[in-house]
Amino acid sequence: MPDRSFLSVSIAPVIALTVTMGLSACAGVSMSPSATTTGESGQPQPLQPSFAQFQDIPIPGGAKMNMDRTLILGEKESWIGRLVIDSSVSQAGMFDFFKQRTGEFGWREITSVRSATSVLTYSREQRIMTIQILTRPLLGTRIDITMSPNGNNQQPITTTVAPASVSMQKIR
Repeated sequence: MPDRSFLSVSIAPVIALTVTMGLSACAGVSMSPSATTTGESGQPQPLQPSFAQFQDIPIPGGAKMNMDRTLILGEKESWIGRLVIDSSVSQAGMFDFFKQRTGEFGWREITSVRSATSVLTYSREQRIMTIQILTRPLLGTRIDITMSPNGNNQQPITTTVAPASVSMQKIR
């Protein structure tokens, strides 16, 4: 029979690390669905997520942040992660909105595909942004905006080619 005290001692650091990582993932952004604030009457009210921190991307009017699917690390113009927006506007309308407005925020289009799941990809400074637009039947559109660091910050790999005068010998 295993020693239970050994198991509880060895599992405790794993649980502590998991909780710490979960809490640190929320650093810089307080947008928990269960977070509350005190209203004018002094009564607790649910905290409504705000798009105010996203000043580097266009946000469609009337959009709502999907807190169950959003994960943001960092803030202002250096955030990374996934911002999920629900909108009542059609997929075609959202595609046109992002295609027209994203350049106004300094983003350079890399590619775009209009399809059942439309995808737009942009770059700006040291970040890459991918926008996926999906139709939600009877509910409008879901927009997944994924922001990540640009992976092209590394030095290019160089290769050397043997001079043409080197001959190959047949191995017997």
